[in-house]
Amino acid sequence: MADQRTPATGPIDLSESVAGEEDPGASIDLAVRPSAASDPDTGTRGAGPQAPMAPGDEAPPGTPGTGEDLCRACGGTGQLNGGPCPECEGTGKVVRGIGGA
Repeated sequence: MADQRTPATGPIDLSESVAGEEDPGASIDLAVRPSAASDPDTGTRGAGPQAPMAPGDEAPPGTPGTGEDLCRACGGTGQLNGGPCPECEGTGKVVRGIGGA
């Protein structure tokens, strides 16, 4: 019959890796890349430069909790008083917060 021994019940030594590595976490890169770091001015995270905001936008495009809406000033036409709408800069669309609490 095979020798069946019970495992040791003493404290676990975490200084050794089961795989035999000196530092098992050394291969994990947890460094934050500068492009993904939080912007201290806005508190947002982004992978690059943000799209410019129109005067009627409530937040930058792509911000979580926002969506594209028709501009209320021009009714979505992009034109106001014979020229480009100043609120949406002629696009007829603005970014607004959705939902809410």
